[in-house]
Amino acid sequence: MKPKFHPGENIAIKVPPHQFDQTVAFYRDVLGLEQTQLASLDPFESVTFQFGDKNLWIDKIDSISQAEVWLEIVTDNIEQAADYFEDYNVVRRDEIEPLPNDFKGVWIASPANVIHLVRE
Repeated sequence: MKPKFHPGENIAIKVPPHQFDQTVAFYRDVLGLEQTQLASLDPFESVTFQFGDKNLWIDKIDSISQAEVWLEIVTDNIEQAADYFEDYNVVRRDEIEPLPNDFKGVWIASPANVIHLVRE
């Protein structure tokens, strides 16, 4: 049985330190997006903006050399979704960023290597 999927509320742009300040300034000053204050348990620096009905996270990541866009997908059953992904040979990327122990979610990559957080 195919699980249900729909877009989550978060989009993340992971940027290296040398692009972080300019990227934040672009969304804040050039595009004029409203900066928001969302709590993050992540160990890296983040700035968030309202992006329509989504939250746009700009995350400063020391271990990357170029920007990456990460998307969030919500499902009604994470265990069923994980089995479904396995059936379709979807690449799991759980090593990419630790999730809290009680968090019902997995990291996957699309064929174009776009990272997706799939959460219940």
